[in-house]
Amino acid sequence: MLREPCTRSVTIVVRSISRSSLVRKIANAIAIAGTLIPLPTASFAGQPETISSYHDPADLVRKAAQNEVKAANDDSAHFLFRGTKTTPQGSTTRLYIETKEATAGLVVAYNGKPLTGQQRHEEEARVERFLKNPEELRRKREQEHQNAERTLRIIRAMPDAFLFQYAGGESGSEGVGRAGGSLIKLKFRPNPHYQPPSRVEEVLTGMEGYVLIDDTHYRIASIDGTLFKEVGFGWGILGHLDRGGRFMVQQQDVGDNLWEISRMTLSFTGKIMLFKNLSISSAEVFSGFKKVPSDLTFAQAVEILKKEESTVADNSSGGNLTAK
Repeated sequence: MLREPCTRSVTIVVRSISRSSLVRKIANAIAIAGTLIPLPTASFAGQPETISSYHDPADLVRKAAQNEVKAANDDSAHFLFRGTKTTPQGSTTRLYIETKEATAGLVVAYNGKPLTGQQRHEEEARVERFLKNPEELRRKREQEHQNAERTLRIIRAMPDAFLFQYAGGESGSEGVGRAGGSLIKLKFRPNPHYQPPSRVEEVLTGMEGYVLIDDTHYRIASIDGTLFKEVGFGWGILGHLDRGGRFMVQQQDVGDNLWEISRMTLSFTGKIMLFKNLSISSAEVFSGFKKVPSDLTFAQAVEILKKEESTVADNSSGGNLTAK
C-alpha cells in the first residue's frame, strides 16, 4: 500500500500486506501507478488447450487474462510464505499467512538480521492490534478487497488496451512459469483505439513490453512493462509518471497447478498534484510456499507466525537471514 505522501520529496513504499495471484500483485505495479494511490492467494486448475486454438495473440492474452481473473476469485488455497523486499533504504523480510479474513504478515528481519527483542515486541504489538480491534481488521479486509477489484479492471483491460505480436518462445525456469515448461513470448504496445474508462487504466496507454504465457495452462508467467512516454492523470493536474518507469512481475507454478508470484520489481518516478515528488523503487522476492488450512482464522495465523518467527530467530542467531 502507499503511505500518505508528504509535502517534500518522498520515497513511497509500495506493498499490499496481501500477497496474491498475479492479478493482485499487478495492483502494486500497474494499478498503483495508474491511480497514484495504493492486494488471499488464488489457485486455478485450468484445462489445457492447444496453442493452435489461438492464432490471434490477443485471443491468447484474453484466455490467459480470464484464467488469472478466475484464479483471483478462487480463495480455496491459502499459503504461508516468505517475502523479502529491498529498497534503497535496505531490506525487510516478512512471513505471511493468508486467511479468509485477511492476510497476516509479520516482519522477521531487517537487512538480513533477525529482530532485536524490542523490535520483535513492537512488531507483535502492531499485528495484535487487529485482534484487539475488529474494526481495524474490517478496514484491512476492505482495503485488500478494493485493491483486488481495482486490479481486476487492469487485467480485464489488457487484451483490448494493447496490440500483441508473437516474439518467439522461452523455457520456464525457477521462479518463472513451470520449470522446463514452454512459454510463449508476446511483445505488446498500446492500442491507439483504446479509450481508458478511468485513470486506473490510463497508465496502459503509455506502456510497452513483453509478456510470457504458459502454453499448457494459459497462465501469465511474466509481465515486463516500460513507460515509453510520460503519462499524466487528470490532464496532468493530479500528477504524472515519468518516461522510463518500469515494472516486472514473475509468477511460478508451485505444484498442483497453483501459481504464485515469485518476484516483483518496481521503478517509477513522477509527481503527485504537481508539487510532490513520487519515487517508487523496490524489488521483492517470494519463496518458501507451504499450504495451510483454508479455514484458519486471522488470530490462528498470527499465532503461527509468532512461532515461525521464533524459529527464524533461533536458526539465524549469529548470522544473517537469507531467503530460502
